[in-house]
Amino acid sequence: YQARALDNDLSVDSVDEAHVVPTDPGVHWLNLVLTVNDYAGAVAFMRDGLGLKTEEEWNEVGHGMLLDVGRATIEILDIAHAANVDAIEAGKVKGDRIRLALGVGDLATAAQRAQSAGAAIENVPVDTPWNHRNQRLAMPPNLPIQALTLFQVMTEPEAVTP
Repeated sequence: YQARALDNDLSVDSVDEAHVVPTDPGVHWLNLVLTVNDYAGAVAFMRDGLGLKTEEEWNEVGHGMLLDVGRATIEILDIAHAANVDAIEAGKVKGDRIRLALGVGDLATAAQRAQSAGAAIENVPVDTPWNHRNQRLAMPPNLPIQALTLFQVMTEPEAVTP
């Protein structure tokens, strides 16, 4: 990946460590790129509603924004496993081919913020067998991905000594 700047005065000293070109040939970065008709609405939901931090912004031709989501992974599920996850998280099989899942520190607060920004609650929070508390929502219709899971990793219960 190349270093990108908000202006044309990018010096080597100002390049963020994460933007340094790697020497290892493996994958080093995941960008999920959403092309939207309603840029302001998408920013209002993703940045303001979900609380994602702006890393970079471009306004030279049209608009673009890079939001920091922390650690990123790609999860691959077959149809049977996806149906099982749907049944646990959503209470029914949804069949969404793409779903955005965001780990949060406080599920109730994150779900309220998302709902206030236009997400629709699809199910109550559920405790999963994989030690997460998850809540399914539908993102606003102006976004190309509709399925959203917010999850909070639960701490292990402390051992009780007799």
